[in-house]
Amino acid sequence: EVQVVESGGGLVQAGGSLRLSCAASGFGFDDYASGWFRQAPGKEREGVACISSHDGTTYYADSVKGRFTISSDNHKNTRYLQMNNLKPEDTAVYYCAAALYGDSDVLCPDPDGMDYWGKGTLVTVSS
Repeated sequence: EVQVVESGGGLVQAGGSLRLSCAASGFGFDDYASGWFRQAPGKEREGVACISSHDGTTYYADSVKGRFTISSDNHKNTRYLQMNNLKPEDTAVYYCAAALYGDSDVLCPDPDGMDYWGKGTLVTVSS
């Protein structure tokens, strides 16, 4: 059974940091493209950070460049999102997703291309 489980969300003050984790079972992350997406109330889901399946290239949304970092631990079959200098506008439910094949700069702007999704973890940034 395929499972994608996010963790690490919570409440943090503006300027603070959080690290989200995404653990996969039933498939190997190292064979898949993967990414982090978020959805704020009343807004569409948007791609935040993604890694390509074939060469590991990364893509970041302009709103998070320089603040967020996506990383991998293939031994643990886990993906991470380090979020620094958090802002109130980063408040959202954050989802981890994987696709069998894809380029990060295609998958992040178009979440419909992802195959597996977690249920999300809530990040709340207070001002």
